[in-house]
Amino acid sequence: MRPPIAMTIAGSDPSGGAGIQADLKTFSALGAYGCACITSLTCQNTLGVRGVHGIGADVVASQVESVIDDLPVDATKIGMLGTAEIVRALARLIEDRRSEFGTVILDPVMVATSGDPLLSDDADAALREELVPLADVITPNLPEAARLLGRPEDVADTLARVREQATELLGLGPRAVLLKGGHLDDAQAVDVLAINPTWSPGHGGFDGEPVLSEFAAPRVTTRNTHGTGCTLSSAIAAYAARDSARLAEHRDDASAGRPAEPHPLRDAALSEAVRHGKSYLTAALEEGASWTLSRTPERGHGPVDHFAHTVR
Repeated sequence: MRPPIAMTIAGSDPSGGAGIQADLKTFSALGAYGCACITSLTCQNTLGVRGVHGIGADVVASQVESVIDDLPVDATKIGMLGTAEIVRALARLIEDRRSEFGTVILDPVMVATSGDPLLSDDADAALREELVPLADVITPNLPEAARLLGRPEDVADTLARVREQATELLGLGPRAVLLKGGHLDDAQAVDVLAINPTWSPGHGGFDGEPVLSEFAAPRVTTRNTHGTGCTLSSAIAAYAARDSARLAEHRDDASAGRPAEPHPLRDAALSEAVRHGKSYLTAALEEGASWTLSRTPERGHGPVDHFAHTVR
């Protein structure tokens, strides 16, 4: 027996609300063993980002290799990468060893909740062209979706447009797109999941009929939204890891004394991981809505309560 194993490849947030700190809290809350590979050190808090200090692409790749050389990773969450060099190094590593990353959840972190940029301009094309086609799920918000599509001024403003853009994003090559509707001005926060039923890693383009699903939850009125994107994507990874590990334990070739190897998720299981991840984030938002952590809570964006919902 072994626990589900989830790996995060992302930046560090010293205030604890986003980045690898949020990812590891989420993994722990949802019963997954968490591994963390750091791509950058940020100087930030609930008020904003003061600075970003990158880590060499070779060091990032070495961290990732250290994990997958030893542990059977069921799911990988990719967050803030920062530079084109890191994006390309990670894309090459995933191409070479795709099965060892399990289900890949890519959160295309471009801008912090505070509005501060977290991805350099030259990394945009590398992310879009080299890493997105390798992901099982990408989880952009509406401004990030517009930027990925090369239309930063064309942010979807209706649910119908969200559905259209989710399908358009499949054309960049991922297996699935979870387009988050949090920026819509509606009483319900509706996310749209579009799945390419004929996907294979690394093959861009899609001109078929997607499988569309919608996940709705009551909108939570709160300023405590710091790290919500990180939290959702890591929750999806945790649930995907749990399902993968469960399937692996029941494989015929799982031998005593060795960790069971990860098992690929089917589309229905991937959709369930998204549904559970959305529910987890809603609970974390609701329970953290009244928190006051900052000395000036009216000026910034506090974190969610990552342990509002826990499972074993």
